[in-house]
Amino acid sequence: MIQRPYYEDMLRTRLAEDRRFIQVVAGPRQVGKTTLVQQVLGTIQIPYSFYTADTEQEGTWINEIWQKERMEMRFTGQKERLLVIDEVQKIRNWSEYVKKQWDEDTWNKTNIKLLLLGSSRLMIMHGLTESLAGRFELIKMTHWTYAEMHEAFKFDLNQYIYFGGYPGSANLIQDEHRWRRYVRDSIAEPSITKDVLETSNVYKPALLRQIFELGCSYSTELLSLTKLQGQLQDAGNVTTIASYLQLLKEANLLAGLYKYANDDSRKRQSVPKLQVYNNALYNAYSRNSFKRVATDPKQWGHQVESAVGAYLISQAELYDMNVLYWRQNDDEVDFVLEWNNEIAGIEVKSNHEKMTRGLVTFRNLFHPKLALIVGHEGISIETFLQTDIRKLFE
Repeated sequence: MIQRPYYEDMLRTRLAEDRRFIQVVAGPRQVGKTTLVQQVLGTIQIPYSFYTADTEQEGTWINEIWQKERMEMRFTGQKERLLVIDEVQKIRNWSEYVKKQWDEDTWNKTNIKLLLLGSSRLMIMHGLTESLAGRFELIKMTHWTYAEMHEAFKFDLNQYIYFGGYPGSANLIQDEHRWRRYVRDSIAEPSITKDVLETSNVYKPALLRQIFELGCSYSTELLSLTKLQGQLQDAGNVTTIASYLQLLKEANLLAGLYKYANDDSRKRQSVPKLQVYNNALYNAYSRNSFKRVATDPKQWGHQVESAVGAYLISQAELYDMNVLYWRQNDDEVDFVLEWNNEIAGIEVKSNHEKMTRGLVTFRNLFHPKLALIVGHEGISIETFLQTDIRKLFE
């Protein structure tokens, strides 16, 4: 069992600090949030209690367990204690109850630290921003990287590009039908049902599912919302489609990347470039086998670009970067990173046939911090997928 970077760099270090903020672990489903917390709890010296919330429990349950923790501290003479609540988002109005108890401890100088985690990032974030502003720190967990999947499951580069970074599905890749069913039924569907439909006003669930499945199959491609609308069976206007695409992005499933421009209004008016957050989602809804795709240069080129894009949008969230694309007439740059008022252009080239003229035009027009080719004639794909993307701006 490997330790993800969040283990020491974020969670363990923060729990050792004086009580200041509620620590919140949030991220996509099936990326190891609970496992990470269990690893940390096995090493810390702070007395702790671990609770898992349930949909049948009322908010008063939070009050009850909190009182129990205070009594434990008082009777044992403990100077500090850690309270961990998993799946806290299942309790209605959970953030109001947490706020009341946290503020009471702050007022009375009761040293109970709090760690929250949940499987629905949207529900967690709604409660945090609504009631707990200024009281929490967020630890964003991302999908597993190539380096992690290689270390834990011996994935080679091609396997990672096709099967993506869900650890729970890693041992199923020899049976592709079974692997697809697992990704669709145990990851994608719960993410849509629990993380999107139960947290947002979605009036056409069937339409949202169609957008998701169609969008996965078009990963790395530019697809106007009007054209997307024409390919959907369920009717929906462009505004509705755009709002559903935004919900899928917030759930770390599917993003619509904006075109890079000098002003925000032009960015938001652009045709979106669809991008999955994990290449497993790209291929779970495909009928093309790993062997067939890997031997088709054109299809494999899309796979490689999508894998690079998935890595970029996941890592960019950690550092508050923007990921965009650029296109002008026949010139195009696959990805543009925007950070601290600087930009970096990235062109993915999996074979010698793809032209990189767009990167030259982009460099001449915008003078980026870096203009980089990933793949043939540039930095290797394997190296790039293990690179801290902040280094692109050094």
